[in-house]
Amino acid sequence: MSQSIKETETEIVEEFSLFDSWDDKYEYIIDLGKKLPLLASEYKKDDNKVRGCQSTVWLVANEKDGKIFFEAESDAVIVKGLISLLIRVLSGHTSDDIINAKLDFIQQIGMTTHLAQTRSNGLLSMVKQMKNYALAYKIKNSTKV
Repeated sequence: MSQSIKETETEIVEEFSLFDSWDDKYEYIIDLGKKLPLLASEYKKDDNKVRGCQSTVWLVANEKDGKIFFEAESDAVIVKGLISLLIRVLSGHTSDDIINAKLDFIQQIGMTTHLAQTRSNGLLSMVKQMKNYALAYKIKNSTKV
């Protein structure tokens, strides 16, 4: 059985607590971004861009067996790391789980206080887009007969 969103968040908070400085945390985020699988070029189109991000972020969602899976890429390494954290937490869960996720880990690891305002806004835009995808799938599935 897969982990709950909360369990994954706790895991990330524990990982970040191992680093003493924000430089180390940024390094870790950048490393995570480098490990993010590349997005197929057919998804790199305007429709899949996350609005409100300073850098370019493409985000796509697919549903399989009632669970939503996210893929993303960005032209900025730090943003790739941030989206990889969000994917790790939210991907593979149901619409309801994603919509209701509090995502407290973002604040717990200090992300809200250490990101520049534009990056913070971008992070919120990515979260919003992921929740919007979940909502769209939920609506789509509730109208299936």
